[in-house]
Amino acid sequence: MTATPSSIPTIAHWIAGQPAAGGTRQQDVFNPATGAVAGRVALADTAAVDQAVAAAQAAFPAWADTPPLRRARVMFKFLELLNQNRDALAKMITLEHGKVFTDAQGEVTRGIDIVEFATGIPQLLKGDYTEQVSTGIDNWTMRQPLGVVAGITPFNFPVMVPMWMFPVAIACGNTFVLKPSPTDPSASLFMAELLKKAGLPDGVFNVVQGDKEAVDALLVHPDVKAVSFVGSTPIANYIYETGAHHGKRVQALGGAKNHMVVMPDADLDQTVDALIGSAYGSAGERCMAISVAVLVGDVADKLIPKLIERTKTLKVLDGMNLDAEMGPIVTRAAHERISGYIDVGVNEGAKLLVDGRGFSGRAAGAGCDNGFWMGGTLFDHVTTGMRIYKEEIFGPVLSCVRVKDFAEAVKIINEHEFGNGVSCFTRDGNVAREFSRRIQVGMVGINVPIPVPMAWHGFGGWKRSLFGDMHAYGEEGVRFYTRQKSVMQRWPESTPKGAEFVMPTSK
Repeated sequence: MTATPSSIPTIAHWIAGQPAAGGTRQQDVFNPATGAVAGRVALADTAAVDQAVAAAQAAFPAWADTPPLRRARVMFKFLELLNQNRDALAKMITLEHGKVFTDAQGEVTRGIDIVEFATGIPQLLKGDYTEQVSTGIDNWTMRQPLGVVAGITPFNFPVMVPMWMFPVAIACGNTFVLKPSPTDPSASLFMAELLKKAGLPDGVFNVVQGDKEAVDALLVHPDVKAVSFVGSTPIANYIYETGAHHGKRVQALGGAKNHMVVMPDADLDQTVDALIGSAYGSAGERCMAISVAVLVGDVADKLIPKLIERTKTLKVLDGMNLDAEMGPIVTRAAHERISGYIDVGVNEGAKLLVDGRGFSGRAAGAGCDNGFWMGGTLFDHVTTGMRIYKEEIFGPVLSCVRVKDFAEAVKIINEHEFGNGVSCFTRDGNVAREFSRRIQVGMVGINVPIPVPMAWHGFGGWKRSLFGDMHAYGEEGVRFYTRQKSVMQRWPESTPKGAEFVMPTSK
């Protein structure tokens, strides 16, 4: 970072192994707990994007030729540095995003898991070999990197989501251009510095800060071979269509409306704990947050009073306070959007049990009066025709829907346009089995509220929560960032004389 005359730090790009200027526009970066401007981030123009892609393109041939084991050793060193600096990264997240420090630590840890997975790249890139597929002919496959690939990532996980992408892509032999959210950009530069310290050659990893101008420049750039994206469904759809139109491989993860089905036999105290944590953790600003509780049979009358009590007593505090359970909303605009949805829910006839809009920042800690604060909000008697049920609010708002039986619960979830994550709380093994098999959602939890897969399994939803064919990270991530080549080989001594005019067959 460099200091402006006003002493507010400027957050730059990272190109060819060093900080770089680019573009004349800037955007304020806020501390959401206080509402104060904490920095100004540069917004890349097309020329800055071109410069980053050119650096990545220049670095690609040598990096692709680097043996996978040597690439893995860089990942091992990066892993070591991440573990040494995990709290520094977590603090950056809390100060720019607002999520509580312990949650930010968890985010960093889940990102580190992907780096650990990427250190195994020599095993993951192994091909197949078949001797004597025909007389004198052997056949084998190999997986090779694509070239320059890009990641466009959201504000809610400024460390973990980029790590879903670049460790796997780089370990596979690609070079990378990251376009993080301008809302909380500092972590991207810190990770770039750690990669350089780990021995990553200049140009293999680049960062362009920016907005739609930078995104569009990446989507149309002929040297960018693949794009990974996480964000809202309308933008994911745009990324997918635009990138594919320009011949790129695209994985675009979109929005969600995650349900938790609560069966009458569920352990109520465990279920309340799960709902409170998954609905209000990170202020609901997670694509895997539970935003709808589907209450089956008579369980609603038993559960709702417990939910009201817990929602009202949430510890909403400055994220650096280790007692905090929920921090502020990320931006003033997001706060206004969420407040608007609460108005919509009331006007649509849902019963507002707890209204988070009256929360005062003064209760969150010293200096928090002007922060973007909100408490947890709880609705009951929400129906599937309401906007607060159908649309992604992306805030600390939990809607309770009452259904008569298990079949109705499965039906309304399968009819929803999103299919990202879902959970079912029950003691019945057959219910759990049927739910897992019949629900049309990509990530399923049984008595697990936020079923984010581990590093070696891969992350991705169904329906309008994912555009593209391959999930993020895991073995699907390796396949996304590589392409298969098949080689058939025969030597002259085993080649029959004479031209062959028919389709080759095994002989």
